[in-house]
Amino acid sequence: MNSPPSPPGAEHTDRSSVRLGALVPLTRPGWVEAGRHLLAGLDQAVREVNDAGGIDGRPLELVVRDTAADPERAAAAVDELAHLGVAAVVGEYHSVVARAAAARADALGVPFLCSSAVLDALTEEPTEWVARLAPAQSYGWRIYADFLLRAGRRRIAVATQPSVYWASGTRILRDHLAPRGGTVLELDATLPPEALCDALVDHGATALLLLVGHPEPAVPIVRAVRGDRRLAEILVGAPAGQPEFAEWAAALGEEGAGIPFLRYLPERLGPLGERVGKELRERLGEAPSFVAFEGWDTVTVLAAVLRSHGTDRAAVAESWPRVAVEGTRGPIRFSRTPGIGVRQWTWTPVQVVDRDPAEPDRFRILQAG
Repeated sequence: MNSPPSPPGAEHTDRSSVRLGALVPLTRPGWVEAGRHLLAGLDQAVREVNDAGGIDGRPLELVVRDTAADPERAAAAVDELAHLGVAAVVGEYHSVVARAAAARADALGVPFLCSSAVLDALTEEPTEWVARLAPAQSYGWRIYADFLLRAGRRRIAVATQPSVYWASGTRILRDHLAPRGGTVLELDATLPPEALCDALVDHGATALLLLVGHPEPAVPIVRAVRGDRRLAEILVGAPAGQPEFAEWAAALGEEGAGIPFLRYLPERLGPLGERVGKELRERLGEAPSFVAFEGWDTVTVLAAVLRSHGTDRAAVAESWPRVAVEGTRGPIRFSRTPGIGVRQWTWTPVQVVDRDPAEPDRFRILQAG
């Protein structure tokens, strides 16, 4: 692989830090709570790497940039981080933002290990510069579609907003459900909640999936549906994972329970996952989400790569096929997957989970994929 020339300022002295750029949504309209969990995982792993001697005696340094869910801001951050001489870029939660970051990293020849974004088409063309830990959207959302079918829900309505991510999710659901007797009706999430409820009744929907932002318009939609006696039997779902975070429970209370979503954890964590989970809980002051584990795994993978292959950017990118690292959620290896243009962990554990209506702070595993 040909590596672009290093920019000014990219050189390190023998004892200088090894820098990793981190893209994280820390302000609105980004999903701030997801960003906080992602950063906690990234930072915890950096501390552990440095406690163990760093990268060949050099400390690992996280250079954090807030994307605020803005693709242009993320692309500009990749430019800046490349100029600062980072060995690689990590992170990001929002798929459309990660897509912009991946395109810029590919153009600049900067390795990018994406932590959380799931959009299948993370890059337009196959690239060696980008790898991903999160499962592709088509993998996780098909598992979710199978869950709906097993639950007897075949008339599916989706309340959706304009977005490459939501459009991709709708297409995955429709393509998977249609051959199995399911239908997908798209409803504009900008409809007044009462009008949306009327449409659900008119179409005989048995499930409503929230392919929308949080807290707006997700929270008003949930409240309207939960308060409509005509829709007492409808299943409300949120495959993108909004109910994972405490902010959801704080906004909706009991109304936010019983809403199945996807999360990327095994049924039971092993000793490493248990240890890291305990430390993340102490750091966050609450139970860590799967996003926090994704952050920890991201840095742990890159630390192993940097120790074994050095800090040259081309060497880092060329190492993706040789990664073999024990993560919090299982052994991590990257491969080429048909239809996916980046090196992919195939596959992260996937669960369909909800908050227990009898105890909204407790999660119930409804299906494991």
